[in-house]
Amino acid sequence: MKQDQKKLDLKKLFVLLRSMFMLSACTFGGGFVIVSLMKKKFVEELQWLEEDEMLDVTAITQSAPGPLPVNASVIIGYKMFGFVGSLAAVLGTILPPMIIISLISLCYDQFRTNPVIAIALQVMRAGVAAVIADVVINLAGNVLKTRRTLYIAMMVTAFFATCVLGISAMVVILCCLAIGLLDLAWSLHKTKAKGKECA
Repeated sequence: MKQDQKKLDLKKLFVLLRSMFMLSACTFGGGFVIVSLMKKKFVEELQWLEEDEMLDVTAITQSAPGPLPVNASVIIGYKMFGFVGSLAAVLGTILPPMIIISLISLCYDQFRTNPVIAIALQVMRAGVAAVIADVVINLAGNVLKTRRTLYIAMMVTAFFATCVLGISAMVVILCCLAIGLLDLAWSLHKTKAKGKECA
């Protein structure tokens, strides 16, 4: 029984490595694109994560320093298989760009001046824009589902601050983090107050 379970775990670990490798190899346009693909893979297809968990992963990875895909890989891998899962997920994520960029660097001048590649990269921008729009719509929908006025107001304010006022995304994220901590502290205070009243 233990051997069967171990084989099943190793099989899932390989699925995690392969999935991260394929997602990373087919991702163009930055971190938010791979987050959308991770959601489809691990939430909708494999059903390893809940949608709320994926939303939390996105928030944490965006707030933490470092590349977003790698951060997300660490969290998802650790949640599934602990430290070994994190290593497998990160390995799957970093191998494709490392291999591709290494090959491109060998013939960079020819690659940069090739008109076919230039056109292909321009065409890919349209697909990237669509995927990023899909991520934004899904994340905004999840915030609206909470039905909390504070969260919705923060989302609208953050959008206005970054798109209209040109405030740095890092400043906006840190402000949202501070507001979230204050909201948590207030909720805990109210819970303790109610507990004292009941006692």
